[in-house]
Amino acid sequence: MRSDVATLPGSPERPNEDWAAAALPASGGGGTVVLLDGVTPPAGDDGCVHTVPWFTARLGGALTELSASRPDMPLFEILSVAIRRTADAHRDTCDLSHVRTPQATVVLARWDEASVEHLVLSDSALLLEAPDGSVRAVLDDRLDRVPDEVLRSLAATDRLRNREGGFFTAAADPSVAARAVTGTTPRAEVRALAALTDGASRWVELFGAGDWAECFGIVRAEGPSGLLRRVRALEAADAEAGGVRRWKLHDDATAVYAEL
Repeated sequence: MRSDVATLPGSPERPNEDWAAAALPASGGGGTVVLLDGVTPPAGDDGCVHTVPWFTARLGGALTELSASRPDMPLFEILSVAIRRTADAHRDTCDLSHVRTPQATVVLARWDEASVEHLVLSDSALLLEAPDGSVRAVLDDRLDRVPDEVLRSLAATDRLRNREGGFFTAAADPSVAARAVTGTTPRAEVRALAALTDGASRWVELFGAGDWAECFGIVRAEGPSGLLRRVRALEAADAEAGGVRRWKLHDDATAVYAEL
């Protein structure tokens, strides 16, 4: 296994809310990748005394430990246990029923000699590269189905957050793990993978600079940092041209690459 990780904050005035890890289990013969994109809450009360980075570090740490040490547990169960463990760490001090309680998107990938398991929840992306160079994107597109005019309203967005007919993130309810996009691919059909937060996947999804296979090619050739540099260059050029295709000029951007 060879892995590479790069991340850039969206703003120097705010902490980076993304979280990523790659681990090789002590038994060898496999590995795991964890990627979280913390959801930046709007100004105002979210019922929690903790920051989003506190939440993503707690959840990410639990996901990494469990996915690397418990091969007997499927990924959705690992996510459920990690959410419950994180919620237990602050349920005595915070209102976990608040719709904006700290939350995050999730990408999990785990492999052994036989198979590659995956889990995606919300709008981060997982790319699987086959030995022939073809690339398959694993996406949870439920947030993309929400009209932009709805997302411009905080109240309307809150009504769809972790609700049937809306979109789901990892927050305080362990049952949300059953809503994740999951699957298994034979190990022989995957030679490498990449996990991208939506700040990194802008290269494809916002700017349309190329398709997922071309995006993966950049990550393979230039590393995750190369993709992030390209995203920042596109954002800067769009801003100079007066573009309005994004909610904010820059977002926290993180990419993980692993050769299996």
